[in-house]
Amino acid sequence: MTTPQNLGLDRLRGHRRAVGVAPSELVLAAPLDAGRPLPLVARPAVDGVDLVVWAGDHRDWVERRLEQHGGILFRNFGIDSTARLEALIVALYGSLLTYNDRVQPRAQVSGNVYTSTQYPADQEIELHNECSYSYSWPMRIAFLCLQPAAQGGATPIADCRRVLARIESAVRERFIERGVQYVRNFGDGFGITWQEAFQTDDRAEMEAFCARTGVRLEWKDDGRLRTRSNRPVAVAHPRTGEAVWFNAAVSSHISTVEPSVRATLEADFAPDELPKNSLYGDGAPIEAATLDAIRRAYREETVTFEWQRGDVLLLDNMLACHGRLPYRGERKVVVAMAEPIDLGAFPTRA
Repeated sequence: MTTPQNLGLDRLRGHRRAVGVAPSELVLAAPLDAGRPLPLVARPAVDGVDLVVWAGDHRDWVERRLEQHGGILFRNFGIDSTARLEALIVALYGSLLTYNDRVQPRAQVSGNVYTSTQYPADQEIELHNECSYSYSWPMRIAFLCLQPAAQGGATPIADCRRVLARIESAVRERFIERGVQYVRNFGDGFGITWQEAFQTDDRAEMEAFCARTGVRLEWKDDGRLRTRSNRPVAVAHPRTGEAVWFNAAVSSHISTVEPSVRATLEADFAPDELPKNSLYGDGAPIEAATLDAIRRAYREETVTFEWQRGDVLLLDNMLACHGRLPYRGERKVVVAMAEPIDLGAFPTRA
């Protein structure tokens, strides 16, 4: 029996379609921190709400909140598998993206759901926007926590509009004017191979990809490869028009590497011969003071929360950046991406 009190709940529990039910009647939402918009935390208002069905029926609500807050943390909806995450992303965006232009190794869990970056548990992954080093990137990225770490392992996030405003004006303007150059060297015995990074072992296909995406490619002896990509560090969000700090300049820089490893690498390789590094767009090294100023802005805008099993964090990848804190114990967080966009959508390119 359907009563005014349970109108629409049957389908959201997997039975009938909701008709004229406001999102707020089934889902409660409020910022995690009253002083910051990011993230908005959404919880079921009643038992049994099916997040996949609800999200499919209220996509406009989800999109408006993403553009306002930058990210939504869906909590207590019982999303307990990669299949459910995939279903949620399909309900919202129709399909998931394949992860092609890779910097760090990831394992494909199922379909286009991947493990989070496979990086040593005792080290931090600094804040960045996913695939911002690439010609194309996902507008939407979703993380599902299947197993929180015993200690640590948070996924810190920050509002890129606020980060941009926080960076000292002289540093910000200089970096915006010069842009960033991402340099990667493959085949020297460090990091992933170019075949894994670009998901091909065909040189002609690799060359065509680079030509298409503005990557300068240099084949070296013994099948080794160097690539250089010049990209912007700040852009206007294509939907809101707001200026955002959008890059992976800090997380790609050699200074993020564990000190003893970094010392060895810098002793053996020039700045543009390191396995991975970021430089100014003209190829000059980025000063330590500049990196410190950017890290300080990130730190001042960082928001963290403790993962709970079944949490889904959905981010607008241009409005919010993310990282990972060190952890102990088993941790399983999987990732899905959707809604591709590329530099061709912007009036001014790097």
